[in-house]
Amino acid sequence: MQTEKPALRALFSAPVIVAALGYFVDIYDLLLFGIVRIPSLRDLGLSEAAISGEGASILNWQMTGLLLGGILWGVLGDRKGRLSVLFGSIITYSLANFACGFVQDIPQYKILRFIAGVGLAGELGAGITLVSESLPKHLRALGASLVAGVGLLGAVAAYFTVELFSWRNAYFAGGALGAMLLLLRIGVFESGLYVNMKDMTGVRKGSFLSFFTRKDRLVRYLKCIGIGLPTWYVIGILSTFSNEFGKALGIVEEVKPGLAVMWCYVGLAGGDLLSGYISYRMQSRRKAVMLLMGFTFAGSVIFLYAGINTAAMLYFATLWLGFGIGYWAMFVTIGAEQFGTNIRATAATTIPNMVRGTVVAMTLSYGFLKPLVHEVNAAAIVGAVCFAIGFYSIFTIDETHHRDLDFVEEH
Repeated sequence: MQTEKPALRALFSAPVIVAALGYFVDIYDLLLFGIVRIPSLRDLGLSEAAISGEGASILNWQMTGLLLGGILWGVLGDRKGRLSVLFGSIITYSLANFACGFVQDIPQYKILRFIAGVGLAGELGAGITLVSESLPKHLRALGASLVAGVGLLGAVAAYFTVELFSWRNAYFAGGALGAMLLLLRIGVFESGLYVNMKDMTGVRKGSFLSFFTRKDRLVRYLKCIGIGLPTWYVIGILSTFSNEFGKALGIVEEVKPGLAVMWCYVGLAGGDLLSGYISYRMQSRRKAVMLLMGFTFAGSVIFLYAGINTAAMLYFATLWLGFGIGYWAMFVTIGAEQFGTNIRATAATTIPNMVRGTVVAMTLSYGFLKPLVHEVNAAAIVGAVCFAIGFYSIFTIDETHHRDLDFVEEH
């Protein structure tokens, strides 16, 4: 017990606290458009019919920015250090979100959400990489869960900010939060594993193409992405378009997508905090993810086919689903632990953003299928593909709970 208490204190060290607060701001800004989508587009003069199409288009611009930004910040994190990403990314997305408060038309909105997406791409991967490399191996899962659990409450803050203030002021608040976070990061130190690796000769650092030069490494990379697909199916389809599902299910009351997203993230924060403890107790990343993915699959079936007929029931279903996808922290940690120090930041940053980027394909598929098979069945088809890939990936990927992270990838 005497040795365990000092070890547990590491969970509240500066890298963990700053990474958690950074992810809080990241999630606030990432989810803000989903929450203000309808009021902001109405304010810009769009009709109800145009709001759905243009809203999906703007979201796709943001997700494309996340996809490209993931590669940019990941490479930078392995070549210049984890801290360079933590500073650079927050400057980028804070300025972009502040500028969103002045947006006047849809083309401006798309460009600014794209830039915001590029900036938002770096926060989680760099933070999880820094935490994973700073904590002892038996505490990595708990550290990642603490970062994600605290960070995901940023969605709750975003919802209530929009409820209390205008959507433009909500964007201004996001920019201000980012500026304050920069001050907190000044005293954080670089990862010791990165410092030791930095001066190694003959080691290629931050090579995104290295994931495609060896079959075993490519398979690991694709499986890591596959594990995360159900998470953004829940967020990007079921929660974001919950107003459409409310109408399709015959719910008389208005279903607010912003409120559905908020309840999803409340559940997600709780699930993330628990997932680390489950992994810690089971001594397994894979078992923890399998358990929560199964819980999410059951919740998705209930959401679509159990006869939900009130807005309250639908919000409760999104809370359930959010709790299920609380394996997000474990998913990102698995991505960091699968690869060597020389490409770890690239992996941990690009993998979650590749998953976020798949929302483009999900929304396009959902939009294509809607007129053919009804909203509910369209969502079910997209979900079936996501869960099939997710279950296969987690069942077949290597266990990394006890893995020592002091190694590099050969090229």
